[in-house]
Amino acid sequence: MNIDNIAQNISNILTEIGENTGRQGLLKTPERVAKAYEFLTQGYSKNINEVVNGAIFNEKHDEMVIVKEIDFYSLCEHHILPFYGKMHVAYIPDGKIIGLSKIPRIVDVFARRLQVQERLTNEVADTLMDILKPVGVAVVAEGLHMCMMMRGVEKQNSITTTSAMRGVFKEDARTRSEFLNLISRSRI
Repeated sequence: MNIDNIAQNISNILTEIGENTGRQGLLKTPERVAKAYEFLTQGYSKNINEVVNGAIFNEKHDEMVIVKEIDFYSLCEHHILPFYGKMHVAYIPDGKIIGLSKIPRIVDVFARRLQVQERLTNEVADTLMDILKPVGVAVVAEGLHMCMMMRGVEKQNSITTTSAMRGVFKEDARTRSEFLNLISRSRI
């Protein structure tokens, strides 16, 4: 990513909307925005294998593993406005488990790209299916979208929920129901 090019483009945008890029409060804004975009889109430069870093272990556990209420922050690809929320991820191992901290890291890899919530949810599910080969994976994401809250329809309290069910979570209503029941329970 070329920070200088992005900063110049941000300066051009500020000029086009009628701002004075020479005023004190905006002097360093183009550079700050460019660095913010670099951070907010760092998922493009991440490699899943490097993120997982070998934290897959042989284990005979064959019951559901859930990491819930994973915070995520992303940018909508349609307006480049933020959307954010919570993601709940479960899998049923088939001889392999993953280090628990790797699940939120995987979420971050995909959230830190221009996204739509539907694709984000599917990418997390598909990645866990690919790297673990589990009996099944379930992902539910609940998001608040600034593109709906600040502009357009202006519905500040709308929550978008997406799900991706793979394997036994898709095929077996009882397993899916158990997952949905467990994520609906309050925190510890």
